[in-house]
Amino acid sequence: MKIYHFPRCSKSRAGLKYLQDKGHEPEIIQYLKDHPFTEESLRNVLMKLNEEPQNIIRTQEKVYKDHFKGKQFTRDEWIKILVENPRLIQRPIVETRQKAVIGNPPENIDALL
Repeated sequence: MKIYHFPRCSKSRAGLKYLQDKGHEPEIIQYLKDHPFTEESLRNVLMKLNEEPQNIIRTQEKVYKDHFKGKQFTRDEWIKILVENPRLIQRPIVETRQKAVIGNPPENIDALL
């Protein structure tokens, strides 16, 4: 099990704590620091989430409001935008071999346990 984590984000910390409280020690991927998404890895996570890229965007982020809000992009364009602007990706994302969920609220993680 992996968690795509940003330690400064309270929602991400809550998701990690939820997993740990349930007895799981996931592999922690700090995707904003050490292990950024590639287009391929993001496509894989989207497939496991069963989501389109525009559905995992943090629309409250300034970069979204300033550059992307109200604009239409293709799926491939959104993937490229998210890879180039990883702060726009909802967090945390918890992933297993077959499935992934956005761990906000943390109870969403129960679908993987």
